[in-house]
Amino acid sequence: MAHGEPAQALLHHLRRSSSTSLLTHRPPHVALAAATARVRSGTLTPEDAHSLFDELLLQATPVPECSLNGFLAALVRAPASAACSDGLSLAVALFSRMSRGHGPPVASPTVHTYGILLDSCCRARHPDLALAFFGRFLRAGLKANNLIVNTLLKVLCQAKRTDEAVDVLLHRMPHLGCVPDAISYNTVIKGLCDDSRSQHALDLLRMMAKQEAGCSPNVVSYTTVIHRFLKEGKFSTASNLFHEMVQQGIVPDVVTYNSMIDVLCKRGRSKEARQILDCAILKGLKPDIVAYTTMLHGYATEGCLVDMNNLYTLMVGRGVVPNQYVFNILINAHAKCGLVDEAFLIFQDMQKQGVKPDVVTYLAMIYVYCVKGKMNDAIEQFNQMINMGVPPNVQIYGCLIQGYCTHGDLVRAKELLHEMKEKGIPYPGIMFFNSIINSLCKEGRVTGAQDIFDFMIHIGEKPNVITFNSLIDGYCLVGKMQKASRVHDDMVSVGIEPGTITYSTLIDGYFKAGMVDAALTLFQEMPGMAAKPDALTHAIVLDGLFKDGRTVAAKEIFHEMIKSGVRFFIGTYNVILGGLCKNGCADEAIMLFDKLRAMNLKFDIRTLTIIIDAMFKVGRIEQAQNLFAAIPVKGLVPDVVTYTIMMSNLIEKGLVEEADSIFSSMERSGCASNSRMLNIIIRKLFKKGEIVRAITYMSRVDGESMSLEASTISLLISLFSRKGIYHKHKDLLPERYQFLEGDIRELT
Repeated sequence: MAHGEPAQALLHHLRRSSSTSLLTHRPPHVALAAATARVRSGTLTPEDAHSLFDELLLQATPVPECSLNGFLAALVRAPASAACSDGLSLAVALFSRMSRGHGPPVASPTVHTYGILLDSCCRARHPDLALAFFGRFLRAGLKANNLIVNTLLKVLCQAKRTDEAVDVLLHRMPHLGCVPDAISYNTVIKGLCDDSRSQHALDLLRMMAKQEAGCSPNVVSYTTVIHRFLKEGKFSTASNLFHEMVQQGIVPDVVTYNSMIDVLCKRGRSKEARQILDCAILKGLKPDIVAYTTMLHGYATEGCLVDMNNLYTLMVGRGVVPNQYVFNILINAHAKCGLVDEAFLIFQDMQKQGVKPDVVTYLAMIYVYCVKGKMNDAIEQFNQMINMGVPPNVQIYGCLIQGYCTHGDLVRAKELLHEMKEKGIPYPGIMFFNSIINSLCKEGRVTGAQDIFDFMIHIGEKPNVITFNSLIDGYCLVGKMQKASRVHDDMVSVGIEPGTITYSTLIDGYFKAGMVDAALTLFQEMPGMAAKPDALTHAIVLDGLFKDGRTVAAKEIFHEMIKSGVRFFIGTYNVILGGLCKNGCADEAIMLFDKLRAMNLKFDIRTLTIIIDAMFKVGRIEQAQNLFAAIPVKGLVPDVVTYTIMMSNLIEKGLVEEADSIFSSMERSGCASNSRMLNIIIRKLFKKGEIVRAITYMSRVDGESMSLEASTISLLISLFSRKGIYHKHKDLLPERYQFLEGDIRELT
């Protein structure tokens, strides 16, 4: 080779001498087919590809377009391999050699070649590169077709340039010699939906439906827009569009139905989703496993086990074979409801059908056994899981450890912790133990919580402020204030500074234990500590003072709060208003309410209920009735307490017919009565001599979810026994009540 030979020729020479020839005197189409096969097997290197093009340049035989395009397509779609890590970049480099370089081109790029490159750039999420290729395509003077322009639309939408995509669709395609088709419109509609421009997408759909677009919408057009509206929570719009699609004679496909079912279930609207599923079945479609799985999960999330089980039976009856995910949904749903036997039967059925349980399945089974305290069964499932080759994870161990901790076997819990450590599974942290301690304390099982606390210290886990607060709250809940105070001292001794929540919890505990002076002392000491009393602390103190009848002291603290600028919330005002009413200061409560109303303070239903009661107490019956009638105007809904206050006061005032009317309006509104309400009404009516009315309300007490209270039964005995004033009317009582030896008892 002569000195000074160009570097390009030298590189060409080195490539030919260092790489095995891919042509070896074979026709170009055969060589390209062999190279394509090597691309797909992941053995073609960039050097081999460039060598192939070197030799193609020297061939006199024309390179067939189909073979070359197939090679490029395979290259850009091939996954990264040891031989070639970036097929797209290599394809771009080879493409550049097709139309320029030294000597004749390998082959002139065609519209199909450009289509492959645009599509590949789009798939590889390189819209800018794709647009550059389209620019070269236009400069080459090639004639566009719908395939390449539709790809351009996809690229523009991917680059979030949807306005440009709309412009190309509606105005520029004719200049490119193309007529937009359904694919063109669907591409832009999807782009608009992905860009949260659902109304613009709907406008394009309407153009298609009105035959203004030159093509009609299809199932994809409608499904895309429907899915977007569902995702935005616009259910009525999506539903109307769905029915419009059916009226247009376009049959929804499985994707359409699945889309609607999925979003409705995620929004907790499984009942509507089921209607969609049933509609699909009536239309002759066969819902797939995805549709059934989505519906089952929706029912499970909403706790509708009967509907879930019925749907599962329907699914199996229609020949859809349940998979692992379906069984996991069923088992989890029953486990969360504590239905051990049902969960186990499904678990057995799963195995009988040859579906292998995974870690999710075993976690559900172990969880339900742990909740029920059946730790031997839980460990049996744990051992079976290991024998089946399913490795336990941190959730499995955490569930077992929590089970043993909750049910008092701390020795076994410690063994499992050591086992986790040996297997390299991450240790459960402080939040894990806090969760257990808090749950036990909320249940009043503070001794068990203390054991977990001590166990946690023993294994080297350091408690934090949440741990101590939970334990203090537990002791306060059961009235053991000395131990609660000791936990507070321990907290300080280990260097953890008690916060406002800590002191508020202790103050509340002292009040509930009747230790009012201790509560006030701690409250008065708070400003000198790091923790300052907040609105909740003040509300606790006010409530405690009012309940102890210390109205003057409560009023003083209220005025001090105003002076010091303490921020009030509606709950604080409710405590004050309620406290004034219960301590014979109903007039003051109404005056304060009027001041607050003038300040445009937003009340809740509890506020209005308190004031309605106060108005009745001071004889302002008409005002109370007017305030009750105005509740809906204020954007609120009366609850069972509000209705109880209204009815009991009306009966007290002798307005029994008005009370009956209130009860009827409550039932119409969908607000259910409860046991406490009915007992209050029954006692009030009996005391007013309204025997028949009282007995009518007694018939509503079902003895299951609602029952007569001891005070009500005591009143019945005094009124209907042989010495009672209503003894002669005893036969009017419901059958479940009768007199025996002068007493009345409930027959169950």
